[in-house]
Amino acid sequence: MKKSLLSALLVSATLGAGAVTPLWLRDVRISPDGSTIAFTYKGDIYTVPAAGGQARQLTTQGSYESEPVWSPDGKKIAFASDREGGTDIFIMDVNGGPATRLTFNSAAEIPQGFTPDGKAVIYSASIQDAPSALLFPSAWMTELYSVPVSGGRPRQILSTPAEAVNYLPDGKSFIYVDRKGGEDQWRKHHTSSVTREIWKYDAATGRHSNITNHPGEDRSPVVTPDGKTMYFLSERDGGTFNVYSMDLSDPSAIKALTDFKTHPVRFLSRGADGTLAFTYDGEIY
Repeated sequence: MKKSLLSALLVSATLGAGAVTPLWLRDVRISPDGSTIAFTYKGDIYTVPAAGGQARQLTTQGSYESEPVWSPDGKKIAFASDREGGTDIFIMDVNGGPATRLTFNSAAEIPQGFTPDGKAVIYSASIQDAPSALLFPSAWMTELYSVPVSGGRPRQILSTPAEAVNYLPDGKSFIYVDRKGGEDQWRKHHTSSVTREIWKYDAATGRHSNITNHPGEDRSPVVTPDGKTMYFLSERDGGTFNVYSMDLSDPSAIKALTDFKTHPVRFLSRGADGTLAFTYDGEIY
């Protein structure tokens, strides 16, 4: 296990190595097979080999594109775009070409991933709370939805905020990040009653369980295919955001995998081959 973790950290690529000014690459997502990284740069979607190399621009609209997510087979990328006015979800081939619009609501819709079967895109948007909800309606208190990749009517999954969704082996339950307030997501060293935490949703029982239970920020969970291990970003141990691992059968078993001191690690993702991808100081590792 130790060897595989080291391999996951050492098999990395840095874009713009030696640059004086960081490129501030964002929304980093590694492909399911760990071979390619999708990211956002200046409002367009790009891909680059995980081993390093020349980046390829996939979108060329004058609009703002962001938040790329991979289909389970690695053949499609869904992303957010305001090319039609509001922020909607589009899907396109990983090699580029025409993009198909999937959502049409006036609310901002942000993709969080795909369902395990690849038939639908999961996204967050503030559209309609359940009648039983006690939440005060607000644009930052979103709900979780799915929409078929072939187009069609969206379906609400949860009426409470759920971001960075990672499905578990049963294909219905998932790990997610909550959102309890309007706090700026880029704020550093934030500790309050609205810090983001990581939760597990059990589809069979409808129960939500807090699995980080930490007064600071916990973000960007990624779960191994067997559902046994979770990697995530956290500001615990008195430092900046770093990568940690957790045994999901024992949430107290947490290990630090990186020890950056100055800047926060952002945008963690993981390929099925064990390769982790993230940004540090605006560059991809």
